[in-house]
Amino acid sequence: MTRGKDDRPDGAELSADLVLTGFAAALRSAGLAVTADRVHVFLRAVAALDAGLTADVYWAGRAVLCSGPDDTARYDEVFDAWFSGERPRRVVRTMNLAPAKAQATLDVNPGGTNDEGRSLAMSASPTEILRHRDIAELSEADRATLARQFATLKPRAPTRRSPRRRPSSSGEIDPRRTLRAQLQQVGEPARVLYRRRGTRPRRVVFLIDVSGSMRPYADSLIRLAHTMVRVAPRQVEVFTVGTRLTRITSALRHRDAEYALRKAGEVVPDWSGGTRLGEVLKVFLDRWGQRGTARRAVVVVCSDGWERGDAALLGAQLRRLARLAHRVVWLNPHRGKPGYLPVQAGIVAVLPSVDDLIAGHSLASFAELLGVVADA
Repeated sequence: MTRGKDDRPDGAELSADLVLTGFAAALRSAGLAVTADRVHVFLRAVAALDAGLTADVYWAGRAVLCSGPDDTARYDEVFDAWFSGERPRRVVRTMNLAPAKAQATLDVNPGGTNDEGRSLAMSASPTEILRHRDIAELSEADRATLARQFATLKPRAPTRRSPRRRPSSSGEIDPRRTLRAQLQQVGEPARVLYRRRGTRPRRVVFLIDVSGSMRPYADSLIRLAHTMVRVAPRQVEVFTVGTRLTRITSALRHRDAEYALRKAGEVVPDWSGGTRLGEVLKVFLDRWGQRGTARRAVVVVCSDGWERGDAALLGAQLRRLARLAHRVVWLNPHRGKPGYLPVQAGIVAVLPSVDDLIAGHSLASFAELLGVVADA
């Protein structure tokens, strides 16, 4: 049954955005290179057109989310599965969604090319919808559900190439071991032995802003850091920044997430305070960065960049940090909101020194961050 646009229930527009984001996640699971930037452009494109028109949604997604002709067939398959009125079996299996699902139906008028029109049914599970919702907008019940979903994140510790070479079945010839093997056979030809450079774990440093403007996200960001600490307790360091620098790594090494968060909360004195990122980053670099904690590490700064202090000082400290670290990743919760522009003084000052600017407003964006850290 086709329903008119004016009959759409309250909140349908928000549900449409969430379902479109879920569609992008389904494409990513199907193997398309769908980045957060492309998803943002896709949502803006659909908003500029009409989310109720099947043709507009299809062509906007195909133009933005496909990287080339090879993606077209998979895009069509996922599109039909996700937006059909039937249960999208293949997508559900790929994304490991729960059987229960929420459906939102929007009316369709395919741009006058088809007078009869057809119904556009969008299906997504509540779990997948919650995964893409802004954490700041969640109720207490949704936050409790989201906290359990952190267990679905699969963080991987990054590695770096070691200067030391180890025996290997391939690679460059190991002349010392090969010659030694021949001497053991009294000069007779022996098997050629090879060697290859090994890998070593790369350090990861989290700097989490706990100022008042980051209050809705601080708890989830520390929970995210806890997942990394559990995977690699010896190579992950976690600090909170606000009006002072506090190291909470020891508290987060407890396996129970709730207990670890309570212990971390007990040692942080400046919850929901002001923001002096420039001064605090200088303290971090003087005390920890120069001594090796940030050297060749992946440093993740979680902050909205609303600096109350000197933005020029903040920019100078980020340049110091970029020279020490292997990669600087800035996680900004406002980055994932439609219409966001990096025009704040703090963000403008740090952007030249940042390698990746990632939205940190949802569980899906946290998963993207973990992927960037693992591949750094």
